[in-house]
Amino acid sequence: MHLEHFSNGWVTPALAYFMSFIGSVLGLRCAAHARAAKSPAGWLVAAAVALGGAGIWVMHFTAMLGFAIDGVDIRYDVPLTLFSAAIAVVVVLIGLAIVVRGHREVIALPLGGAITGFGVAAMHYLGMAAMNTGAAMEYDAGLVALSIAIAVVAATAAFWFMVHVRGWANTVGAAVIMGLAVCGMHYTGMMAMSAHHGDHQGTPEGLAPVDLLTPLITTVALVVVGLVVLVGVAELEVRSTAAAAASLEAERPVASTLASTDPATLVSSGREWPRQMVDN
Repeated sequence: MHLEHFSNGWVTPALAYFMSFIGSVLGLRCAAHARAAKSPAGWLVAAAVALGGAGIWVMHFTAMLGFAIDGVDIRYDVPLTLFSAAIAVVVVLIGLAIVVRGHREVIALPLGGAITGFGVAAMHYLGMAAMNTGAAMEYDAGLVALSIAIAVVAATAAFWFMVHVRGWANTVGAAVIMGLAVCGMHYTGMMAMSAHHGDHQGTPEGLAPVDLLTPLITTVALVVVGLVVLVGVAELEVRSTAAAAASLEAERPVASTLASTDPATLVSSGREWPRQMVDN
């Protein structure tokens, strides 16, 4: 059976990449605040929701809106689909916790990347299993293995960026690369699939993709806006704190000079001590 991965043209892959990019940017910034926070748990959860939820799972589902099989209706098992989303968030959270809290990067980075990469691959294929078509699905083992390898490499690279990237410009550059890696993993996994006529006839069970659009868009919009506000407030607070610290540091030498009784300091300030007697 003919599989169409771009039935809506380049709209769905472009939107999928955009969501992966946005999720990566927010995830990187949340991870940066987690590194600096005394209690990083909240920021780690936010980073997992941003990267695992928006950057990976939403990207996957958006790309699937462009997937079609000739002559077959596609329906989704909602509980299984939501479970795949939960897996994406949880495995990213586990990987982040290992990398951010790990004391030896040479061990924590590949371990966190491997756990997250295998989890992301499991999310992808579980999401595919949630798709009811009535057709018989088969997968090419070599391409499946390649997609898992891409997922592990992409997750490891994402965590490396989260540990080492500083500043907004570097964050945007890292997010561009991460978006490409996540999309590459997804479409490699999709290319591994083939479909054949099955025994099931009639409309499969579940909801059509268009029926999931409204709740998906609403949820994603609320989550992304909430993360943007959270990160924005934190960025403003960091800048305000840095500016106040710089101002205090600039005023400190003046205050210490005025309070000093050191003769050399007092001379430089225009006040000599002890005062010199001037002959008339």
